Amino acid sequence: MAVVDPTLRMERAMLREGATLVIGCDEVGRGAIAGPVAVGLSVFAGRAGGAPKGLRDSKMLSEPKREELYPIVGAWSAHSAVGLATNEEVERIGIIAALGLAAVRALAELHDAGVGMQGAVVLLDGSHDWLTPAIARGGAIPDGAPHPSITTRVKADRDCAVVAAASVLAKVHRDRLMIAADEVHPGYRWSGNKGYASAEHYAAIDELGPSPLHRWSWLRQPALDVAG
Repeated sequence: MAVVDPTLRMERAMLREGATLVIGCDEVGRGAIAGPVAVGLSVFAGRAGGAPKGLRDSKMLSEPKREELYPIVGAWSAHSAVGLATNEEVERIGIIAALGLAAVRALAELHDAGVGMQGAVVLLDGSHDWLTPAIARGGAIPDGAPHPSITTRVKADRDCAVVAAASVLAKVHRDRLMIAADEVHPGYRWSGNKGYASAEHYAAIDELGPSPLHRWSWLRQPALDVAG
């Protein structure tokens, strides 16, 4: 399968059509059985040159390459943010609403940093707009302030540089959290699996019981006890 270099063609077209900013949006951790879900935002406001060299959707990059790109992508983005929703929030409100909650928190961070949303467009990876309902519920931007519009695109994380950037930011941020959590709740090998399902991960749950960071209803068997 050929490697696709993400470009800024769609982002620049949006700016030519009147967008003031293009905010790439991508999530990581949706399918994990432990840890938070994370939503990354990267802002493109128009600039000379292309995307950072070697940028790809985070799933197409090795962990060392993602770490190498992380500060480069952060500097390249006009602004960036990563929002989180905890495993407990995933359990309580469901994964789609939790994605929206994490994105709203990231948008609020951009707003607090002075990023104006008048005329901004969020470019959301995928075909399902789970962000508009979350924004409508409130919490991202003060009442009366402009909200961004939302555009979805399948494979935007592969094709659009600003979304690939958001993917790398979210992935590295969440991976670092899971690596740190592995020291607090050892035995689940989160430094390697990052909270995703694997034979070793399930074997550890069978041996140790689920931790406070597991999405308990997502496990293969009901969690009766929670390890400290």
